[in-house]
Amino acid sequence: MKHEAVQDYYGKVLQGSDDLQTNACCTPGDMPGHVKAALSNIHDEVLTRYYGCGLVMPEALEGAVVLDLGCGAGRDVYALAQMVGAKGRVIGVDMTPEQLAVAEAHRAWHAERFGFDNVAFHEGFIESLEELPIAPGSVDVIVSNCVINLATDKAAVLRGAHRLLKVGGEMYFSDVYADRRIPAALAADEVLYGECLSGALYWNDFLTIARQTGFDDPRLVEHRPLTIENAELEARVAPIRFTSATYRLFKLAGLESACEDYGQAVIYKGTIAHAPHAFALDDHHVIEAGKVFPVCGNTWKMLHDTRLRPHFDFVGNFDTHYGIFAGCGGESPFERDTAGPAAAGGSCC
Repeated sequence: MKHEAVQDYYGKVLQGSDDLQTNACCTPGDMPGHVKAALSNIHDEVLTRYYGCGLVMPEALEGAVVLDLGCGAGRDVYALAQMVGAKGRVIGVDMTPEQLAVAEAHRAWHAERFGFDNVAFHEGFIESLEELPIAPGSVDVIVSNCVINLATDKAAVLRGAHRLLKVGGEMYFSDVYADRRIPAALAADEVLYGECLSGALYWNDFLTIARQTGFDDPRLVEHRPLTIENAELEARVAPIRFTSATYRLFKLAGLESACEDYGQAVIYKGTIAHAPHAFALDDHHVIEAGKVFPVCGNTWKMLHDTRLRPHFDFVGNFDTHYGIFAGCGGESPFERDTAGPAAAGGSCC
């Protein structure tokens, strides 16, 4: 699928969220209260030009530099601007001039409402992040909301993201994935592609690409099956199943290919804003405040060697290896549809 087709679909065909033909690029209504409060401070025109499939608002963002890949009209940029605060910065990049025009048109309105102007927008392709005026290793967090599936070269997006992130930084993003590889005929369908379906990666291919581009041990945060809710388009893609999933990828050296046990543990201090009782690293690491929580070596690094470190006490080191955590499960979000997340306070895996 060419860039021009996607630009035309999002710049000319779609004039608002109601023009979407499926529910693939729609975020469910259930969201944390602080996110709802941030969205209430965003201009109506920006909100109506939103096309996303998840929430890309990770924790502990105050003062951070955040980059939004495929920012569109800027809804997530302006929400994140409130979370990073006056000392932080949010940069949005998108290839659709019509969308960026909406974002820029309301920049002064948001600056007056927030009391500070900490955003910037750039036109460009997320497959060519090296062409942006952003220094390598200067970004704390990269987000993206239902956009990478639209990219013509997914690996190039992840390589560029890895290059821009600081060591210890993370990519926290939502996207659409398929339970198998998409046939070429469907991938060439401009409507299915624009609706975030036929450009979706097979989930296992995504995990392979993530590791090949330097993001070892991808962590699934949450997912929801997509029902499409358009009989004609659903029939065209059947029997392929799709899921909207949020992953977090950390730029950390030395992450291992499995959950290795070094006898380590962490204690969450309960100090992250909006998470006083528990912190959810991913869908099977829900860490209660004040409770000793055994972790594998990779999880220990994801908490110790990142911006999350001040919010935890750490027990142990890497001196003694005890093998793999028992019950270290599979990675497919489709296999987890019926299993459900582990109970809070459980072991690492």
